[in-house]
Amino acid sequence: QVQLVESGGGLVQAGGSLRLSCAASGRTFRNSAMAWFRQAPGKEREFVARINWSGATTNYADSVKGRFTISRDNAKNTVYLQMNSLKVEDTAVYYCAADVNYLTGAYYSTSEYEFWGQGTQVTVSS
Repeated sequence: QVQLVESGGGLVQAGGSLRLSCAASGRTFRNSAMAWFRQAPGKEREFVARINWSGATTNYADSVKGRFTISRDNAKNTVYLQMNSLKVEDTAVYYCAADVNYLTGAYYSTSEYEFWGQGTQVTVSS
């Protein structure tokens, strides 16, 4: 089992930055790939970024590539999402997710992830 708690969301002006954190409990964290998804009102949850267990491999949605950076600290059981050059369209609830069993290989799909946090709201104003 993995329990995930996100923090760091808030209100920021367009062009600004935020860093989200996801604190994980459970022994499987260090063997799990981790990801961030987001969900805007009236829209489906969408993939943002993923990092493998060691931190050596990362993947990003095209919409955030070059602006967001995912990282992890296995000693602290924490994964981060540094968000720079924020846009109004980045406004959403951001969710942390854990891929423990590597079910499908489709890292961009919500069905790949077994555990989810409760989400943290990010609002970008113009």
